[in-house]
Amino acid sequence: MSEVVVLGAGPTGVTAAMLLAAEGHRVTLLERDSGAPVGGAEEIVAGWRRPGVNQFRQPHALLPRVREVLEQELPAVLEEITALGARPHNMITGAQALPAIGGPRPGDSRYDTVRARRALLEAALGAVAARTPGLTVRRGVTVTALVPGAERLPGRPHVSGVLTQQGETLPADLVVDAGGRNSPMTKLLGALGGPRPHEERAEDGFLFYGRHFRARDGVLPGPLDWQGFQHPTLAVLPVPGDGDTWGIYFAVSPRDSAMRALKEPEVWDRAIALFPAVAHWSAGERITDVMVMAGTESRRRSLVVDGIPVATGVISVGDAWATTNPIFGMGTAMGLVHAQLLREAARDVGLDDPEKLAQRFDEDTDSALMPYYRLLQGWDANRLAEIDAEMRGERYTAGDETWAIATALDAAKLTDPELLRALADLGSVLATPDEVLGRPGLVEKIVAAGQDVPRFPTPGPTRAELLAAVGREEH
Repeated sequence: MSEVVVLGAGPTGVTAAMLLAAEGHRVTLLERDSGAPVGGAEEIVAGWRRPGVNQFRQPHALLPRVREVLEQELPAVLEEITALGARPHNMITGAQALPAIGGPRPGDSRYDTVRARRALLEAALGAVAARTPGLTVRRGVTVTALVPGAERLPGRPHVSGVLTQQGETLPADLVVDAGGRNSPMTKLLGALGGPRPHEERAEDGFLFYGRHFRARDGVLPGPLDWQGFQHPTLAVLPVPGDGDTWGIYFAVSPRDSAMRALKEPEVWDRAIALFPAVAHWSAGERITDVMVMAGTESRRRSLVVDGIPVATGVISVGDAWATTNPIFGMGTAMGLVHAQLLREAARDVGLDDPEKLAQRFDEDTDSALMPYYRLLQGWDANRLAEIDAEMRGERYTAGDETWAIATALDAAKLTDPELLRALADLGSVLATPDEVLGRPGLVEKIVAAGQDVPRFPTPGPTRAELLAAVGREEH
C-alpha cells in the first residue's frame, strides 16, 4: 500500500484523492484554507470562505464533462450536490434559440449536467471525501517544504514527502500538487536544487465583474442562452445556478480602463440593461454585490521537460498544471479529467517507478488536455487584440485560421443544428478541437455559415453607448 499526499482540496484535488484512495492507496489531502462548509446551501454559500481561491464566489458553469466524470466515478457526489439544491440542466435544450433550429435531437442527453454554485460542488465533494475509506482530509495545513529522498535520476531531486507549517513531516511515495493557479510548487522544487519546471504565462487575462441573483417569485425568468455571447468590447455571460439562483458576469480586457467602472453596482446595472438578451435576468433579487476577479491569464507549468522529469515523486494536476480563460468554464472539467488520467497512469505504471509514472502522465496530458489549453490560449490572445482594435476604432484581422474558424462557429452556432452541437461538444469538453473539426465537411460548413452572419450577432450597444452608460469617454 502506497502513501500519497495531495496538496489542495479544490475539485481536482478532492477528485484525485478519492480516485487514488479507491485504488487502495493511503491518501492524505491537505488544504491550506481552514474553513469547512457548514449547513444548507445558503449557509454554505454565505458563510464558507476560501481565500486561497480567488474565483470561489464567481459564477461557475458545471459542464457536461463534469457530470459525466462524476456519474462514472463518484455518483455519490451527484447525490450530495442534488440534495444541496443543484438542478438538472441541458446545455442544448436550455438554449433560447434552439426551437429555431429544429428542437432537441437523439443523443442530446450527452449535454446533461447540473447547475450549481462553486461552493456547493466543493461541499458535495468534501462530504463524500470525508467518508471515503483510505482518505484523510486535513484543512488549515500549509506545506512549507518538500522532503528530499534518494535520487532516482542523476541531477534530479526525488520528493519523498512534505513538511508542514506545524513542523510535521508526512512521508509520501507520491506528492500530487493540486494547489491551483497560485501553487508554490516551483518555489518548493527550487529549494531542492533541481532544474526549474517549464513555465509559460500569457501577458494578459480578462477581468471579470460578476454578481449572483435569485428569482423574486421562485420562477426563473426563462432559459439562458448557451455559453453567453461576445460583444465588440466585452463578453456577457449568464450562468445558471442551483435552486432559483443564477449569475451574470462581464468579461473585459484589462487594457480597457473605461470598463473598470463596472465594479460599481449602479454602473453594472446600467450596462447590463443595454443587452436585451440578458437584461431581464438582472431584474431578479440581487444576492451579491459586484465581485471582481483578476489574474486569469493562461499559465502552464510542466514538471516534465524534454521528456525528463525535473523531479521525481511529484506530479501537478488541474490548475497547478495549467489554467485557462474562465469565460468558457472548462477548468473544472479539465481538472476532473486530469484526475482520471493520474489514476489510470498510477494503475498501469504503479508508484514504484516515479520516472515512468511522470512520463506516462505527461504524455497522456499532452494528448487529452493540451489541445484545449492551446485553443483557449490562442483565443485569448486574439480576442484581446480584437478588443484593442475596437478601442482604436479599427477592424481586427488576425491571419490565424484557427481563430477565423472559431469565431465563425461561435457567430453561426444558432443557425444550424450541426454547428450548435459541434460547438457544444467542444465547449462541454466532450471532444477535442481536432475531433470536432475533423468531422467530414464541418469546416467548410462553418466557413460558409460564417460568411452569412455578423461577427457579433447578439443585439447590444455600440461602444459609444456602453461608454456613456459606464460614465466614461474614449481618449
